[in-house]
Amino acid sequence: MEEARERRVVYPFAAIVGQEKAKLALLAVSVNPAIGGVLLAGDKGTGKSTMVRALADLLPEIEVVEGCPFGCNPHNPAEMCDECYLKWKRGEIKVAKRKMRVIDLPLSITVDRLVGTLDIKRALAEGIRALQPGLLAEANRNILYIDEVNLLDDYIIDVLLDAAAMGWNIVEREGISVKHPARFILIGSMNPEEGELRPQLLDRFGLYVKVEASMNPEERIEIIRRVEEFNRDPIAFYRKWEPEQNRLREAISRARQIVNDVQIDEDLMKFIVKTITDLKIRSHRAEITVVRTAKSIAALDGRLKVNLDDVKKAMELALPHRLRATPFEPPPPPPASSPPSPQQNDGGGDRGPQGGGGGQGGGEAGGGRGGGERQFGEEKPPYEPRETPVRLRGEEEGGGGRRARRAYELKIGGSHGVVTTYAIPRGEAADIHITATLTAAALRRLGAGLPLAVDNEDLRINVRRARVPVLRVVLLDSSGSMAALRRIAVAKGLVRKLAESSYRGREYISLIVFRGGGAQVVVPPVRKYEEVLAALSAVPTGGRTPLPHALETLYRIAKSFRAKYRDAKVVGVLITDGKANVPLYRNVTEDLERLSHLLKKAGVELEIYATRGRGFDPAPTYIDLIASITSAKVVEV
Repeated sequence: MEEARERRVVYPFAAIVGQEKAKLALLAVSVNPAIGGVLLAGDKGTGKSTMVRALADLLPEIEVVEGCPFGCNPHNPAEMCDECYLKWKRGEIKVAKRKMRVIDLPLSITVDRLVGTLDIKRALAEGIRALQPGLLAEANRNILYIDEVNLLDDYIIDVLLDAAAMGWNIVEREGISVKHPARFILIGSMNPEEGELRPQLLDRFGLYVKVEASMNPEERIEIIRRVEEFNRDPIAFYRKWEPEQNRLREAISRARQIVNDVQIDEDLMKFIVKTITDLKIRSHRAEITVVRTAKSIAALDGRLKVNLDDVKKAMELALPHRLRATPFEPPPPPPASSPPSPQQNDGGGDRGPQGGGGGQGGGEAGGGRGGGERQFGEEKPPYEPRETPVRLRGEEEGGGGRRARRAYELKIGGSHGVVTTYAIPRGEAADIHITATLTAAALRRLGAGLPLAVDNEDLRINVRRARVPVLRVVLLDSSGSMAALRRIAVAKGLVRKLAESSYRGREYISLIVFRGGGAQVVVPPVRKYEEVLAALSAVPTGGRTPLPHALETLYRIAKSFRAKYRDAKVVGVLITDGKANVPLYRNVTEDLERLSHLLKKAGVELEIYATRGRGFDPAPTYIDLIASITSAKVVEV
């Protein structure tokens, strides 16, 4: 009955239409979790979660140590916790079987819930310091699934990936030190539109698959048919696909048994290394992951030797997310010549899966000279043809760039962030600091013995250091007065540096362009930093200067962002020569005074990069007015 209940909610893995790369990646890590997990990137509604949950139902049962909270492997002492290891030495291991499960990691998880903490019940009732296992204990020898991994706090990801890399979770909390195995199949999913994942974290995922909705009408119709059939009668639909499910389950079991015996020729390893070095991939994980994945693919096919086709499939899964060190670097071109194929190759030359491409406006012809509008990058200047290097505020001259400083704040009684100290609660106590509470209770009752009695006056709560979301809004003046070549070059250099600085600090960034009759939000708040650079190349220049409209747009974006992230920090970066001749209401000066006061009251920090230059310019500038009201820092560039 329990099995039938589960089948009513699990769509069969074998019945999933298309998504062959994603399915192959999931099967490969199921055979060998040492590959390092899978990251599925794609839009919502493309079947990512369905595939993950279907995989858990597909996987064969595993044997565990009976009664162990970590589900230790009863046949391998190297994968046992300390207690199971002692039982194994005494010959007291009892074996049980169970299905693998999908353990969901919520975005709101705390470090204590992830790695484990002191068992407060046993500590207070029995005076015993014991571990209360966390989510990593549940995940051992199961599937750990992180939906929207790119929205997870960085410190949580770091802890998680460290445990995944070592295969062990070491817990040091409140004076206890415990370790337990943490060998799980790591699967993450993300929607790239909601922000990029740092390359350092991307590299820790062994395989990467871009999951896209099928554009084939027949496939989409077949998806509808199967989903409707499943919804009408899940049990009958499952039984229909059960033979194929059993075939896949047996293939996985057989592959797990032989994967360590699979061999790969020296020529194939040389081919892998040459391809990776030609692609200028800087991580040694790349070739290790390719070899492990190729062996898993061969094992799934029942073979003990890797062939060239296995290697090509493995490269398609293991290399795409490693081709760029940062979002600002274009992917390296394919090698000038394909590496020679090994003698066992029965196919032709190796063609890169991404083809050639000059899509991003690489070869713009010099445009005609007429027309009132121009675009950044179109001019054929007699001097300064490239972006002008500009230092940001706080960046030292001759240095290697401004260090990205992330915004943090101290929170009392919250649940997010790293614990730094403790405090006495004011009012109702939440997020209790265990050690400080027990210490206070013990000191107040010296010699009373155990168990301790804890009163309200003994309670202490955590003080946490939590990261604050930061939005950097770039306000770019593209009016006619900025169309002078020097100012455009300065503006481009500034925006690029701001985007790179926001990337290093994991900040959100937005781009407002103002010219003519108003201001336009060209890029709303995103973490896809390359969008800002792409939008910059298409920004026209010319027309009047509606500076009040830009500040009013900044104010609206700040309010909207704060409504979503209550504790967010908003920084406006104004790049202008300070001129303004288009009022928002009736008078430019009054508009700028009113809006500057609004921004200051709303807590929006302002930085102004003045591009006016050192030459004489009789036109009035409003930079001093804005800076005096908002306390903005002004940088002359």
